[in-house]
Amino acid sequence: MADAHGEARRIGERIRRARVLQRRSQHDVAAALGYHQSKVSRLESGRGTEDIRVLRAIAQELNIPPHELGLAPSQDVSAADQEADDMHRRTFLAASIAALAAPAGSSASHTALVQALLPGPGPAGTGGPRDTAVLYERVGSALRLFHTCHYTELERTLPSLIADLRMATSDATDRDLVSRLLATAYQTTTSLLLKQHDQGNAWLAVGRAMAEAERSGDPVVLASSVRVQAHVLVREKHATEAVTLVRHTADQLTGSYDRRSPKYLAAVGLLLLRGVTAASSLGDRAATKEFLSEAKEVSRYVTLDRPDAWATFSPTNVALHELSALVAFGDAGLALQAARPLMRRHIPVPERRAALWVEAARAYSQQGRLADGYQALRIAETCAAQDIRRPDVRHLVADMAARDRRRTLPELHHFSRQLGVPA
Repeated sequence: MADAHGEARRIGERIRRARVLQRRSQHDVAAALGYHQSKVSRLESGRGTEDIRVLRAIAQELNIPPHELGLAPSQDVSAADQEADDMHRRTFLAASIAALAAPAGSSASHTALVQALLPGPGPAGTGGPRDTAVLYERVGSALRLFHTCHYTELERTLPSLIADLRMATSDATDRDLVSRLLATAYQTTTSLLLKQHDQGNAWLAVGRAMAEAERSGDPVVLASSVRVQAHVLVREKHATEAVTLVRHTADQLTGSYDRRSPKYLAAVGLLLLRGVTAASSLGDRAATKEFLSEAKEVSRYVTLDRPDAWATFSPTNVALHELSALVAFGDAGLALQAARPLMRRHIPVPERRAALWVEAARAYSQQGRLADGYQALRIAETCAAQDIRRPDVRHLVADMAARDRRRTLPELHHFSRQLGVPA
């Protein structure tokens, strides 16, 4: 395992050295290859080196002998041997890095989900029909499990769903549709892994999502994949790159909203809201305001707040992200002012309802109103019990309990112990 990590870092350093010797910037190299600068940055830090196609492209662009990046020289091997060699190396690196990233004591469901992301044979499928209509319904069901915060069931469902979708790609008459469905399944997997703070395997999932989105040629699916990729970047402390990625992609998709389908508008809107999250995490008020303004413009053409998988973008969701941004900036008073009308509004998606009360709890905590923060968290628990047990919220509860040094709120400390994070 350590050898794989060391090999990835060595490859990244070799790429960086070749680029610097040629006095070229990461942006310049990425532009020449048709990639975003963040891809080159990741490669140089030793991440993403299991992508053989990208390694071959960058080796050619920087005149790096293929063997120095662990690639077989194409003139010395047959195409079949080269493909087998590439697959073997990709499987080894991906499996090793995934194993290193997997949290200790992973459940069987989590292990199966990670296996489903790796190249080569994954978990067994259901053996059921691979009709695209059936697969479409199954992907929709997985999305509903995510939005209703049934994460345990979702983790059990995804491996066989991904396996069946991968099998369907080999014999489907509508290959583009299956790719869209598979990209959506990988996007959902990425979001679930991020909820669990498993960023290492989230990188694997989002890489799969991007590949299938590009294969499908569907701008809606591509926008959704870019959105989850930006989420991973923010979690990995690359918020600046996330803002750039969202801005670049949104610029390609915005305009003529009155002539776009609801799904298209939802994808663009959700992408812009990811920009709000990334920009506010940087403390960039100007960029946050810009993304919010654009998202509000898009929301004018999305009139319904519905729990459909594609309709989680709405004026309500825009308001929730504005609330989250205010909390990120430490504007607790303004955040609670923005939260009050939302508390009286019908929010059909449990994950979004819970998010409202968690953000309110953060704002109360910033003001030192621990009792109000505790009550907000208990309301969030009634909306989505499993969502309250994710690491972000558990850390919030532990922090609040630690600040109650005189133990004036025994119920808060009891809640903290229930979540396994006693102060």
